[in-house]
Amino acid sequence: MAEVSLRKIVKRYDDVEAVRGIDLDIADHEFVVLVGPSGCGKSTTLRMIAGLEDISDGDITIGGDVVNDVPPKDRDIAMVFQNYALYPHMTVAENMSFGLRLKHYPKAEIKNRVAEAARMLDIADLVDRKPKQLSGGQRQRVAMGRAIVRNPKVFLFDEPLSNLDAKLRVQMRIEIKKVHQKVRTTTVYVTHDQVEAMTLADRVVVMNKGRIEQIGTPNELYHNPATRFVAGFIGSPAMNFLPCRLEEASGRLHIRLTDRTAFPLPPARAARYQSVSRNEPLLLGIRPEHITEIRPHAEPGIEPFEAVLDVTEPMGMETLVYFTLDATPACGRVNPNAGARDGAPLRMAMDLNNMHLLNETTGVVI
Repeated sequence: MAEVSLRKIVKRYDDVEAVRGIDLDIADHEFVVLVGPSGCGKSTTLRMIAGLEDISDGDITIGGDVVNDVPPKDRDIAMVFQNYALYPHMTVAENMSFGLRLKHYPKAEIKNRVAEAARMLDIADLVDRKPKQLSGGQRQRVAMGRAIVRNPKVFLFDEPLSNLDAKLRVQMRIEIKKVHQKVRTTTVYVTHDQVEAMTLADRVVVMNKGRIEQIGTPNELYHNPATRFVAGFIGSPAMNFLPCRLEEASGRLHIRLTDRTAFPLPPARAARYQSVSRNEPLLLGIRPEHITEIRPHAEPGIEPFEAVLDVTEPMGMETLVYFTLDATPACGRVNPNAGARDGAPLRMAMDLNNMHLLNETTGVVI
């Protein structure tokens, strides 16, 4: 078994705490992605799991054994780096088998493991080439193959796709997911790209300023964020945050966005927010896909309004529209045939069935 557990992990550099007492349990065979902006502590956490960084406080266990003082080579982990870290004078096969040769595995077993990994990664015809003869994506496959042949307890990936172009990143995401489905090794993957996190992970760990903001499946984080940071970080374009307040009118609870714009809340939302103070500074969180062109036969809770568009971005299957509500910028997604034009008004609708209400001061989702 290869569960990985972090207990009250702290990493200090002099007086600076890069990681601030995080707790995390990763199950056997699970694919967990650590995601967050630069400087949030995700790579430092990965390097502590690998043994490449000393732990200032706390415990890390792999397969039930505390590994705080165990050197990297004895932790039975394999790491794939951002820069591939291939030996230029060795062939693909020699690079992939290097770790096994150091441990004096039988030649026949080394050959079989390399052949199986090369077949799995679709690089079987490249095993006699040197790294300089390979593309970026092929080099990344070799780096993955070097990890796979070792059959470790845990795979660690440190932003492995950040050096690739956009099209190749998509392709390599699919390859990594296929490999995990075949090998089912416990995997910890670090990235700053929330799309990578959402598409690859069984669970995503969102980090911010050395702490864990929220842990959950991709769907949980997208549809039920716990804080403004998570709501704004997960999703592209980001969630809109519009200053608002609650008020009673005509026996119903309304959400007021501007002096001229207020919407009645759907019954389910009104019941949820009934106890919220009417004087509390709030933010309406709503994703761009829930601000669309107005449509006939709209469901209850989808409220119409009109805005003058500042900028439109045709994306083919949809058009992103940017506008302001009482000086607050907002973004919506509309049909490409909705008639959206820069500087022109557009009748739109806001789906309050999918709204979030946040405390403006604390950033906590209510």
